[in-house]
Amino acid sequence: MTAGAAAIAPPVSLAAATAHVRQKTYIAAGVFGLIFAYLLYSWFAFDVGRVIERAQPDRAALLATDAIAHKVHVVKDLRRGGLEIAIEGERTATYDAPPDWVRVEGAEREDAVVDLGDGYAVEVIGATARFTIPDYGVIEVVSSRSGVETKFPGPAPEWAKASNVKFDARPTLMRRVQVTRSKIEIHRYFYGWENFFFPFASPLNAYSAGELLDLAWSGERLDPERSNANLIATTFLGNPDWQHREVFIALFETVMMALLGTVTAAFFGLPLAFLAARNFSPSGWLRFGIRRLFDFLRGIDMLIWSLIFIRAFGLGPLTGALAIAFTDTGTLGKLFSEALENIDDKQVEGVKSTGASQLQRYRFGVIPQILPVLVSQSLYYLESNTRSATVIGALGAGGIGLLLVETMRTARDWENVVYLISLTIALVMVMDWASTKLRRRLIEGRTQRAS
Repeated sequence: MTAGAAAIAPPVSLAAATAHVRQKTYIAAGVFGLIFAYLLYSWFAFDVGRVIERAQPDRAALLATDAIAHKVHVVKDLRRGGLEIAIEGERTATYDAPPDWVRVEGAEREDAVVDLGDGYAVEVIGATARFTIPDYGVIEVVSSRSGVETKFPGPAPEWAKASNVKFDARPTLMRRVQVTRSKIEIHRYFYGWENFFFPFASPLNAYSAGELLDLAWSGERLDPERSNANLIATTFLGNPDWQHREVFIALFETVMMALLGTVTAAFFGLPLAFLAARNFSPSGWLRFGIRRLFDFLRGIDMLIWSLIFIRAFGLGPLTGALAIAFTDTGTLGKLFSEALENIDDKQVEGVKSTGASQLQRYRFGVIPQILPVLVSQSLYYLESNTRSATVIGALGAGGIGLLLVETMRTARDWENVVYLISLTIALVMVMDWASTKLRRRLIEGRTQRAS
C-alpha cells in the first residue's frame, strides 16, 4: 500500500449491524417506557382525573365573558314595585332615562319590553315575563306568592332551569333572564369595559374622543374652578371604579422596587466578586467564605426573603426591594466573579506598565473587560425582577401585585383583573425593549436595530 492510499475499513458483519440496531431500539424503547411511567405516575400522584371531574367550564366561560364584556341589569321588583335599569346592577350607574333597547310601558311605568338583540326579547307585564327565543318559541314565566310557574312551548332546553322557586335561562352568553318570587331580572351583555375613562354620572361620558380633544383646548370651561384639560385628567385618574391613579402609582412602585433591588445587588455584588475571584483574592479561606455567602443569598428563594423582611419591617415596597437585593447579590456576585476569572491578564499588564496605580489598573484594565457581562446581566435581572416584583408585591410588598390580588379576591369585576394583567404585561414589554436598547448602547456605543 502506498503512503497516500487510504486504509479500507473492514466490512461490518450482518450480525454486528443487527445487534447494533437492536441495542438502539432497546434504548429508545426504554426511554419511552420511562417517560410513559413518569406520566402515568404523575396522573395518579396529582389526581388529574379528579381535577378534570371538578372542573367547571361553564364558570370559566362566565368569568371570561365578564372579563371582556359588561352587563346591564333590567330589574322589576315584584314586592316593592318599580323598574330599575343599571350597569352591573350598581346604584351609582342607574339610568335616569331608559336606553333605546328598553321600552317602558304601563300606567305606572313598571312594565317593559326589553330587546336583547338578534330576535331575543323579553316582555314584562305585571308579574309575568314572556321570553321570546328565535327558532324555539315563547317561554312564559309567572311569579306569585305560591311560587314560580313556567310554561315551555316544547321540551325544556338544556340552557333553561325551572323550578317552583326560580327560573333561570341563558340561551347565549350575552343574554340571561331570571325570575323569582321577588323580582324579574334581565341581563344584556355588551362588549367592552364599562365606564373605563369616566364615571357613569360624569358629563364627560357624553363626549367622543375628538370632542374631548377639542374640549381640552376650549376656552369655555365646564367647571369655572379649573381648566377643561385639568377636569378631564382628574376625572379620569379619580375614576372610582377603575382607580387609575392608584394603578399607576402601583406600577411605579413595582418598577422602583425592581430598580432599587437590582442596583443594590449590582453595587454590593461587584466588590464581593473581586474577593471571590481566584486571580484577585489570594486568600483561599476568604474566597471560600464569599462564595458560600453567594450560595446562601441565592439559595433562599426571593419569595422566602420577602416573607422574612415582611415580618421584620412590615408591609411596603422596601421589603420587596430588599428581597430582590439579597437574592440577586448572590447571583450577580457569582456571575461577576466568574467574569473576573476569565479576563485577559495581558491588558492588565499593559496598563500596569504605564505606571498606573492599583485602582487605575482595575479601572482601565479590568472593568472594560467585564463591562459587557456587568451591564448585560444587570439589565437582564432588572427586566426579570420587574416580573418578580409583581409576585413579591402580591405577598404584601405593595405595587401592582398587591393591587392585583386584592382585585381577584373580590371575584366580581374580572375586567379589572384583565386591566391590571394587561398593564403588567405592557410594563414587562417596555422594560424588555428599554433594557435591550440601553444594553446595546452601553456595550456597543451605538444604537442598532433589534434583530
